[in-house]
Parts: sequence; structure tokens; C-alpha cells
Amino acid sequence: MSNYRKGSHRVFSIHLHLVWITKYRKKILSGDIAQRARSLIRGICEKHQVEILKGHIAPDHIHLFVSVPPNLAVSKLMQQLKGRTSHGMINEFPLLSRQYWGRHMWARGYFCCSSGNVTDEVIKQYIAQQEDADETFRIEGE
Repeated sequence: MSNYRKGSHRVFSIHLHLVWITKYRKKILSGDIAQRARSLIRGICEKHQVEILKGHIAPDHIHLFVSVPPNLAVSKLMQQLKGRTSHGMINEFPLLSRQYWGRHMWARGYFCCSSGNVTDEVIKQYIAQQEDADETFRIEGE
């Protein structure tokens, strides 16, 4: 159980792969801008008790592999990550404020995929072994 995170009345292991891109796929994430993006992302994750397992900042997109607490919605996390980084970096770097005059640095949407130690097939087999009544969704005792 050493891979599990613990909180008040909960034990969890929720891992997500998150990816988002710059608007128009402009290659602006390098040097001081990339450093500041990493700093802001680390601060946001720390504030929301999100553990960064691995991360990568490419010139036009960001990959994060994170462990999130169960009370944090993915949409809320992405709203914070994209909103706060965009706002902070556009205010700090005049180059970005000229390139993104509409104050939107990130493209709409994002990619999210969950990861875990157990595959979908293992979960289906475990549930199926409990008893066979209804093939897809059963009630114990029926």
C-alpha cells in the first residue's frame, strides 16, 4: 500500500495524464517563459494537493502526469492550470501580450486520460466473479 496516498478518511491512487496546447500551436514555451510556466504549474498543483509525477514542457504543448485527490474534479484542475498560467504569463511577458491580444494563451480544450495499476479487463473479471445474475449491472442477492 505504499503507492497509495492518504488523506482524512480516504486512501487513493488517482493518476491522470493531462495535455494542453498553446493557441494556434505557437511555439512560445521556451526559455524564461517555460521556466515561469513550470513555476506557476508547480504552485497551482501544490495549492490543490496535486502531486506531479512527471512533466514535460514542449514549445507548443504541456504534458503532466499527476496524482490527484478524489475531491478535485479534472475540469476544475484544468481551469486553474490554464487560467492562472495564462493570466500570469501574459501579464509578465510583453511578447505574449502582443501575440495573444485576446488574453487567451491556451487553445480550447485539453486531453485527459486516467492511469492505474488495474486494467479495465481485470475490473470486469472481478465484478463478473462476484456472481452471475445480470450481465452488465447486477444487484447482490438477486
